[in-house]
Amino acid sequence: MVIIAEAGVNHNGSLAMALSLIEKARQAGADIIKFQAYDPGELVVQGDSQYRMLKGFALGEEEFCLLRDKCAEEKILFLASVFDEKSLALMEKLNAAAIKIPSGEITNLPLIKRAAATGRPLIISTGMSTLGEVEAAVLAAEEAGNKKIALLHCVSEYPAPLEKTNLRTIQTLQAAFKYPVGFSDHTEGYDAALLAVALGARIIEKHFTLDKNLPGPDHKLSLTPGEFREFVGKIRSAEKALGNGRKRITAGEKAVRAAAGKSLVARVNIAKG
Repeated sequence: MVIIAEAGVNHNGSLAMALSLIEKARQAGADIIKFQAYDPGELVVQGDSQYRMLKGFALGEEEFCLLRDKCAEEKILFLASVFDEKSLALMEKLNAAAIKIPSGEITNLPLIKRAAATGRPLIISTGMSTLGEVEAAVLAAEEAGNKKIALLHCVSEYPAPLEKTNLRTIQTLQAAFKYPVGFSDHTEGYDAALLAVALGARIIEKHFTLDKNLPGPDHKLSLTPGEFREFVGKIRSAEKALGNGRKRITAGEKAVRAAAGKSLVARVNIAKG
């Protein structure tokens, strides 16, 4: 099981906060920390309120270099969602271990083909998409010669109501594409992620913040370092409880079996021979 701390833009454009998120994510037990790499001018019309917000949260190449190096120092994998070809080129330059395609880009087949052509593993979020659109994205990656693909079931509501999470989609994606499937969790609490693990999710992604009360779009639905540590502990416990599926007698059961199992006993004395 791979656990991703989704830092996203929860650094609020502060390099110091981003570096602290890396350190806290590692201490909380995350395997990967993920940021967002984008050029605001490639995403939205310049001058509107969304552009100003995104520009304020954007990190540059020098800052991403420092984040990558901090991840190496902390022994946690560095990852970033890419929203445009400039950002993809930056992740190539930084030698990112994998490329994350966010839900909003799943129909951006030119970007997916370009990402697949890097030869790096692709993690594709499937929020806001139909099964046919997921298939088109997978085919685009495969046609570019890349079959190192993982899919994340996702509901792109913030927060996502538990009753809309439709976790059985994990099994649908597993059956349809034969690639590892995970869950990008936008719900509040831990229940959905634990159920996803039980359904076979191989990757769990959850938003991560230093403080839920900070200004910004994702802080309130994110887990704090202490909550994330508890979250990781619950997932690891769920993994242990699920086991490997082989039916066998445990070491502890052997003693109970000797005492509680049936045995053959003579009702009367039987002469020798």
